Formats: sequence, structure tokens, C-alpha cells
Amino acid sequence: MNSYRARFIFPLTVIVFIVLACLGALLGPLFKEFYFERMGDRIEKEAGVVAYNVQEIGMENTAQLEEVMGILASRLDVRITLLDADRTVIAESADPPGQDQDYSTRPEIEQAVSEGESKEIRMSNTVGEELLYYATRLEENGETIGYLRLGLTLGEMNRVYRSIWIFLLVSFSIAFLIIFSLTSKLTNQMIAPIEEATRVAKQLAQGNFKARTFEGEANETGHLNRSLNVLAENLGQITKTYQMQQEHLETLIENMGSGLLLINAKGDITLVNRSCKELFKEDTDQWLHKLYYKAIGHKKVIKLVQEIFLTERGKRRHLELPIGIEMRHFDVYGAPIIGSNEKLRGIVLVFHDITELKKLEQARKDFVANVSHELKTPVTSLKGFTETLLAGAMEDPTLREKFLTIISKESDRLESLIQDLLELSKIEGNHFQLNWQKVDLQEMIEDVKVMLQDQADKKKIELKTKVIGDPMIEGDPHRLKQVILNLVNNAISYTSEGGSVSMRLREQSQTVLLEVEDTGIGISKKELPRLFERFYRVDRARSRNSGGTGLGLAIVKHLSEAHKAKLDVTSEVNKGTTFKVTFFKKKVEDKKEM
Repeated sequence: MNSYRARFIFPLTVIVFIVLACLGALLGPLFKEFYFERMGDRIEKEAGVVAYNVQEIGMENTAQLEEVMGILASRLDVRITLLDADRTVIAESADPPGQDQDYSTRPEIEQAVSEGESKEIRMSNTVGEELLYYATRLEENGETIGYLRLGLTLGEMNRVYRSIWIFLLVSFSIAFLIIFSLTSKLTNQMIAPIEEATRVAKQLAQGNFKARTFEGEANETGHLNRSLNVLAENLGQITKTYQMQQEHLETLIENMGSGLLLINAKGDITLVNRSCKELFKEDTDQWLHKLYYKAIGHKKVIKLVQEIFLTERGKRRHLELPIGIEMRHFDVYGAPIIGSNEKLRGIVLVFHDITELKKLEQARKDFVANVSHELKTPVTSLKGFTETLLAGAMEDPTLREKFLTIISKESDRLESLIQDLLELSKIEGNHFQLNWQKVDLQEMIEDVKVMLQDQADKKKIELKTKVIGDPMIEGDPHRLKQVILNLVNNAISYTSEGGSVSMRLREQSQTVLLEVEDTGIGISKKELPRLFERFYRVDRARSRNSGGTGLGLAIVKHLSEAHKAKLDVTSEVNKGTTFKVTFFKKKVEDKKEM
């Protein structure tokens, strides 16, 4: 803006300077001419006075004329030269005494002879100065009696002329400074709003939409600044709205559960959301600005992208891709991005991870198969022994008792299986609720010990209990006893004769730890992740012979989760297994309820 100010002030200053210089150049000669005319009038009048005195004295009285000429020259401050009709010098105020001069050939004398009078400015050789000469012809009765010449030194006129130029220079300088000051002030008044508008415009261009300018008076610049403020406010609102929409869109893209991949028309990947990194287990940020077939390492995905580029139509595929050490299932939808000119601008790919759905589907199939298998075994036994009895075996008392005993056991097993299925279904239901009460876990493990003592004694297994601290918690006593019963019963089932099962309680700062440890067959590390699945058995023959349904630990898991307890298991093959359940002393409120 300084350059704009300079471009505005400098030409105006030059114009003013030129105008003042031209005015000075015009006024100087005018003043000089005016003063010259005044001096000419003066010398003419003084010449008339001298001529009157000459006529009064007479041309014959040379001595008196010289004396009078000297006196007049001194008083009038002029040089007086008197010549007779023959142009011989009679009197000269500037000549040294005794020196004769011939002035008959002087220009002013010759012009006076021919025209009657003359004016001439020239350098005088006699006085060594530039003089203004005025010469006139003296006549008496119509006859020329002589010539009178007056010379006025121009030193005074030059001094006056210099004074005039000094006066003009000083005056014009002051005028120039005043005009320059007023021009600068007016320029500042005119340019300041423009500078302010420019400053605000630059800040708006840099993204600072809070910048405002002073509106000032209701003139053109005021209207400009007012419009600029309105523009800034509108831009701020638009930008704020755009930023909010952009943030919402980015939040949606980054936090959506599905992977999102955007590829431009050149094949470069321009957008990868956070879910892609989690789905592909790769640093997908490295994919950005790379060709899709070089960045993506899965040929099925590359083939899908190529099909969409070729057909420019949406495609949906179910892809099974190796991710890490496992195979994961994806439902992939790809669609072309068509611009307003019907030109392909890129494609978008959306990856839905349906691996868990596949697992659930497989678990459902396994559950149905397991239930069918578990139900088929006792039902087959019941049917087989019933048919055998009906076929005549019931006539033999020994066979009848034996078969009826087996039928009774299989019925109990079938009843237990159905009861556990119903119980598990109830626990997993949405409306399942616990009956929260104060529970003494020490009293509970003593009850469980009494309930399972006979079963342990049959296998000569020692049941042990140990309590440290006060194991009082809040929970559902019926469900807690169910957890402990299933854990201890499972421990007895998988412990060989002569072994031991320990139940330990230890109070901690905010929790109570329940441990059920056995000296049984143990569990290998590869089987631990599936331990709490429905119908999963480490030793199927042993579990079935013990009357187990394969649902006990699944029930333990769900009831522990209902109590917000932490369930953990450690095991070593042929040495034993330890189940650890950490209960909170106080009821933990669900976050959704809070």
C-alpha cells in the first residue's frame, strides 16, 4: 500500500511542482518587465527635469551646466550626459575631470538622433556596469540644440529582481509544502480506509474470517468497508458450516465400522480411513498417493477394482482374504464416482468385516449339531433298552433291573441336559436379572463342600477350603452357588482318584478372589481359548461318563459376566487346573444405566 500511496502522491507532487515552477518562470519576467517599465518611466521623468534645467541655464553656459549636471546626477543617482547638436559632449557626470569622450556613436544617441528618443540596456565601458540608458533630443523653437542621455544603473533592478525571485522561491516553497501536507493528509484520509480494507482482505485470504474493518463515513470507501465486513461475516459463517460438515464427515469416515477406500481416476489411493488399518492389520497410511495395484497386496481386491474401472458399474463381492495368520471374510461393495460431465472420476470401496457373523453362523451350526448329538445319545439308549425289554428281556429280573437302571440314568442325563440348555438360554436372554443381596462366600463354599462331598468320596478326592479375610460381597446367592458348584463339580470330574480339589477365598481392597484348584488332567494351551464354548469337552469320554452336559463352564462364564466379575484360568497338562473368579465387593452399575 505504500507504493500505492507513493504512486498517488508523487505524480500529484510533481504536477504541483511543475505548476509552481511554471508560475514562477512566468511571474519572474512579468515582475522584471513591470519594474523595468517603472524604471523607464522614472528615467523619462528625470530626463524631463534635467532637460528643463538645461533649457533654463542655456547650452552656452558650459561650466554651469557641468555643475548642475553633477548636482542632479548625485541627487537623482543617475549618470547624465549632455551633448550639443553636433553630438559633442558638453557635460558628463561620470567622466573623470579632463577626460574627453566621444559618445556620438553610442546606439542610444544614434537612435535618439533618428527617432527623437531611445532606451537601451548595455554595459558601460566608462563606469564598468550595466546601465539603462535613456536618450532624448533637446529642441528649442523647433530646432535641435542638443541631446540628453541619462544612465540608470541596473544594480538596484537586479537586486530587486533577485529579491523577487527569492520571494517567489520562498513563497512557492511554502505553498508547495502546504499543498504537499494537505495532499498527504487528504491522501491518508482517502487511502487509510483502502489500506484497512486491503489488510482485512489479506487476513480473509489467509483464513482469518474474524477480521473486521472500520466502516467510517457513508461514502464510497465506507460502503466498500461495510460490504467487506458483511463478506467476512458471511465467509466466516460459510467456513464454520463447512468446517462443521467436514468434521462430521471426517468423524463419520474415521469412526465408521467399515473400511473405506477412495481411488481417483488415475488409480491413486486418495483416502483410507482408520477402520482399514484395523481390518487389514497394516499401516494403510502408506497406501496414500500410491497406485492401488502396488499398495494393496490382495489380488481379489485388485481384480474387483479393475472390474469397476472397466465396467463403470457398482459391484458387490464376498471376499475371503488372508489377514495375518487367519482367513477373514469381507462383504465388499465398490461403486464408480461419476462427475457432472458423465466422466469417471474414481471409485469408492467399502469393506464390511463379516468374519464374526460367519463365526456365529458356524457356531450356530455347531450348536445345532452338538445338541442333536447330545440328545441323540440318551434318546438312542432309551429307545434301545426299551425295545430290548419289550422284546422279552423284561422277563429276566436281572436284565430288567440292569436295563431300567440304565434307562433311569439316561433319563436323568437327558433331563440335566435340557435343564442346562434352558438355564443357559435364560441367562443369555435380554430380560435376565440378578437378585442382588449380601452374600457370604465362606458360608457358600462350605455348603458346596457338603453337597459334593459324597461325589468326591466316591473317587477318594479330598475337598479343601481356605478363607483369608472377610469374603462378603453383593450378588445373587443362587447364581453364585451355581458358579461354585459347576467349577467344583467340573474339577472333581476331571481329577483322578486320590487327587484333591481346593476352594480358596481371599479378600482384597475392593474385590474378593475365588480360586478352585484341582490336581486333574490339566488343559493344553491350544484348548484354553475354547474352554467356555458350549458342549466343548477336554476329555469327551470322561465328561460323558461323569454325567456332564458340556454346558457347565459356559454357564459359569455368563454368570460371571453378569456379576461384572473377571474370569481367568491357568492350567498345566497332567498337573492340574486353577479357575480364578474376581468379584467386586459392591455392585458395579452398568454404564448404560448410569
